[in-house]
Amino acid sequence: MAEMDPVAEFPQPPGAARWAEVMARFAARLGAQGRRVVLVTSGGTKVPLEARPVRFLDNFSSGRRGATSAEVFLAAGYGVLFLYRARSAFPYAHRFPPQTWLSALRPSGPALSGLLSLEAEENALPGFAEALRCYQEAAAAGTFLAVEFTTLADYLHLLQAAAQALNPLGPSAMFYLAAAVSDFYVPVSEMPEHKIQSSGGPLQITMKMVPKLLSPLVKDWAPKAFIISFKLETDPAIVINRARKALEVYQHQVVVANILESRQSFVFIVTKDSETKLLLSEEEIEKGIEIEEKIVDNLQSRHTAFIGDKTEVKALTGSKLFRAPRDGENYNKTVAFIWTEKMKEREKAVVCRQIWFGICLLMTPDTLT
Repeated sequence: MAEMDPVAEFPQPPGAARWAEVMARFAARLGAQGRRVVLVTSGGTKVPLEARPVRFLDNFSSGRRGATSAEVFLAAGYGVLFLYRARSAFPYAHRFPPQTWLSALRPSGPALSGLLSLEAEENALPGFAEALRCYQEAAAAGTFLAVEFTTLADYLHLLQAAAQALNPLGPSAMFYLAAAVSDFYVPVSEMPEHKIQSSGGPLQITMKMVPKLLSPLVKDWAPKAFIISFKLETDPAIVINRARKALEVYQHQVVVANILESRQSFVFIVTKDSETKLLLSEEEIEKGIEIEEKIVDNLQSRHTAFIGDKTEVKALTGSKLFRAPRDGENYNKTVAFIWTEKMKEREKAVVCRQIWFGICLLMTPDTLT
């Protein structure tokens, strides 16, 4: 019996089908170039409380981590599909809020032929020209695509479409799930149609758990991809255990674990068999280095190793020793068996060559006389 689509109960946002096509073309084009592609999700999801919504539940996520990480991935040569909350931090632009450039930019003269010329003191917008250049280069190269969401339903549908777009890339696809997704929601069927009136007294709301899409993402939507989730906690005593529990339950590759107060300078990279601390020193902070640079550098190395492992397994599957896992067998154990048998085969070949070499020595003219 086929499993139910966990996204089906959420209303599909307008334009979702069109964005699905755009994302599929983006991924296919970059995949044909042999480029790795990362989906970066960023910002928080808004949960409406009414069918004609006036009130919402939201979270504090600004999207800074996702926006900064997208910049670093682009610099590393990845194609970046940026799924972000409307009006949250945007790559390159988030460093220059409107109040900064509104006071720094000024018209340099009368507009001619429909062109507007602006100028600014360089020290008034440090890094602005470089950020503009990097963004425009990525746009011109077609390596950056931004897709916007607002509500939880928007995000869920677009994440599913993005996963389906990246799935054909296999292990060259990465999912960097930095968005702060709501854990609770009010089903459409249980929402009041109109604005909830405060005259009704204290408000009591019963909310349902949002389905965990990491499970279908890993199992069905993009099973060969390299997948990173994030775990934010306020209690340092539980963060590593929570990260390991997520890896055990969902069977993906990496959890980036962090504590609320130190998230911009210290994280853990947690895998099933390792735990790596990434920390910014005081000197690095003074130089303007950001923790996302270390995160992406670490994950890029792991992604390279992941692709190599998948390629090696693919090569092994072409040998006569390969067989698919039988019912009840673990895939990883089966691959380990294949690898062991392959090594035994190679060892036998080496021994045979050594024996043959010894026979040849015995049969030289000197030994025959």
